[in-house]
Amino acid sequence: MVRRVKKSQAIWSGFFAFVALTNGASAGTLCAMSDFINFQSLKRPASPNTYLVAPDHHCLASEPDASTPVLAMSGRGLFSKFNEVIASERSFGKIEADAESLRLKFVATTGLMRFKDDVDIEIIPISDGETSFAIYSRSRVGYSDLGANRKRVTKLIERVTTN
Repeated sequence: MVRRVKKSQAIWSGFFAFVALTNGASAGTLCAMSDFINFQSLKRPASPNTYLVAPDHHCLASEPDASTPVLAMSGRGLFSKFNEVIASERSFGKIEADAESLRLKFVATTGLMRFKDDVDIEIIPISDGETSFAIYSRSRVGYSDLGANRKRVTKLIERVTTN
């Protein structure tokens, strides 16, 4: 009897350790928040729980789901706008921003199930006064996200480009 309790305790301990690991990050995302992704070499997983938007020919290793517009705004101006919009959203947290490289990274929490999703943004200056951007949103756990990443990115782009 004592042996059975120890085995079940070990099983439960392993289970809780697994849950803690996958709730925080999957094996593919165990990196510091300041480790920004490289959009040019980004390779997406086979699962449909990601969403990528970027200017044409910016992502060399993955096909974006949609193309991003060129905006009449400086790189710093667009960086500030994204930072402002992200900071105002309650479900976005752990914001990392690097003004020198024009990169942002944050964690988005889904409403009902409270899943954590990672979002990276790169501001891409095209010419003086013209800028575009790339956004990659991905779920940490699960196979499908039921369109949550696409909705998040679409809403973020809408808020940045209409205000």
